[in-house]
Amino acid sequence: VSQSRYEQDKIQQQIIMYYRNYYQRLYVNCLIFSIPNGGLRDKRTAMLMKSTGLLPGASDLIVIHFGAVVFVELKTTTGVQSTEQKAFEVRVNQCGYPYYLCRSLEEFKQILSLH
Repeated sequence: VSQSRYEQDKIQQQIIMYYRNYYQRLYVNCLIFSIPNGGLRDKRTAMLMKSTGLLPGASDLIVIHFGAVVFVELKTTTGVQSTEQKAFEVRVNQCGYPYYLCRSLEEFKQILSLH
């Protein structure tokens, strides 16, 4: 696992723990979950995942926050979106939903304050 992947995983863990403790546990209309899109897989598993709905570029997290549906892509301070992630962002925005690029727990808290 690369250092940047490790750093991104730590950011995601902090966000999940924060949200589940401060929102999801207290409110029935708050939910956060991840989309496991990354990682290396054998060819057969990759084909199965694609045929069952895997979408390259899908955001790392989906947050249902007091009725708003928010898509969140996580990156380290130096991370950049892939071509597929940029295309997914455009598609989400075309569907009328907010999409955010987030680099820390503090940024995530700011995103929540908008919804």
